[in-house]
Amino acid sequence: MEPTAGHHNMSDTPDHPYRYRDAGVDIDAGAALVERIKPMAHGTARCGGDGSLGGFGAVFDLAACDFRDPILLAATDGVGTKLLVANAVGCHDTIGIDLVAMCVNDLVVQGAEPLFFLDYFATSALDVEAAATVLSGIADGCRQAGCALIGGETAELPGLYRPGDYDLAGFAVGAVERDGLLTGEHVAVGDVILGIASSGIHSNGYSLVRRVVEGEGMDYFEPAPFDAGTSLGKALLTPTRIYVKNLLAAIPCGIKALAHITGGGLPENLPRVLPDGTAAAIETTWDLPPVFAWLHRNAGVPDDEMLRTFNCGVGMAAVVAAADTDAVTESLTAAGETVFSIGSIQRGDGGVTIVGGEYWRR
Repeated sequence: MEPTAGHHNMSDTPDHPYRYRDAGVDIDAGAALVERIKPMAHGTARCGGDGSLGGFGAVFDLAACDFRDPILLAATDGVGTKLLVANAVGCHDTIGIDLVAMCVNDLVVQGAEPLFFLDYFATSALDVEAAATVLSGIADGCRQAGCALIGGETAELPGLYRPGDYDLAGFAVGAVERDGLLTGEHVAVGDVILGIASSGIHSNGYSLVRRVVEGEGMDYFEPAPFDAGTSLGKALLTPTRIYVKNLLAAIPCGIKALAHITGGGLPENLPRVLPDGTAAAIETTWDLPPVFAWLHRNAGVPDDEMLRTFNCGVGMAAVVAAADTDAVTESLTAAGETVFSIGSIQRGDGGVTIVGGEYWRR
């Protein structure tokens, strides 16, 4: 029987055979990337994880870490539209640090030591050089956090992403002894709230940041208006600070609770560690970093909205008993952190009160 008109005879060999590469997916490029990142992953090896790649699943030996009665914690996050700034300036070497930081900082606030990390890298068509640069940043972040990069996924998705675009997601698992889990349950009226300085905007609020840049007709390659020694794009890409090792060392000095100040700022993140019947009173006595003063001035964002959108210079908040303030501060300061007293715990309904309007005009 002759094939019906309009239908292909699948037994015939087409003149132009379909290949995955022609559809926009290059398997060879993916394999080349894996080979490029193997040494990076190996450089993150730690007890329990050797940093090797290539299996169907990543393996971690928890027994090798000498925990007595561990609880596992997991976190996942991305870096949002900060990726678009990285793409605009062609600078991809630190965005991976941001990815790791956003995950491991969420683990350490519960007292957990990050154990291992996996990444998801998706793009339209794989640029091995750019992807390897991103992944080198991920490996750097893992080393800073003391966790092993034990696996990940690279996906080429032509049609879903525009040419040159890519997206990132990260997944971290940590462990803490059962009796060392920080929940905030021991926070009490009279405790002191310490702020630990951020390195800049970190990885939240970049949709507003980009709107300001576009609205002011600025170029990412021009000098930063708040730091003439570098370009605007490079300044905005300052990586998120990873607090893990310094906080793990300071927790035994008397830290009762920790809050990672990300999207929502102090008003929405501090309440997550406040027990019933308490509230946080914050005084904006610390110096507002120049990048935030610039955003406030150029964007015309109201004071309270600034504090709800950005970290405004406080990347972590620690709650400690008044008697332990000096010990915690000394531990963190000796490790290189900048610490300042920003408030106290009072009786209340779990909210955060922030005073000090002159903060924005200093």
